[in-house]
Amino acid sequence: MYAILDAGGKQYRATPAEDIIVDKLAAEPGQVVEFEQVALVEREGKVTVGRPWVKGAKVTCRVLAHEKGRKIDVFFYKAKENIKRKRGHRQPYTRLRVEKITVGRGRAKKES
Repeated sequence: MYAILDAGGKQYRATPAEDIIVDKLAAEPGQVVEFEQVALVEREGKVTVGRPWVKGAKVTCRVLAHEKGRKIDVFFYKAKENIKRKRGHRQPYTRLRVEKITVGRGRAKKES
């Protein structure tokens, strides 16, 4: 069983008991987060596609930690003008553990 959820304008594949990394969320570690914008759910070989979201589908996740991605160096240079700027950037992320995927009227189809 897996689901495709939308978080922060991006889509992620979520499988129960696995970790996913999404853009930083305003939630503390240990807190439970629910995503109701689920685009697709696959269970027992049957695929349900939403238009745009699957009605009654929900992915429940627990926040594990807030992390940063690898550093990206940004260098700006203009020839013959003595303009040089070097900056770095590390994208903040949130690591989530998918606890369950619910489809329908609140019935848990699969838990870990």
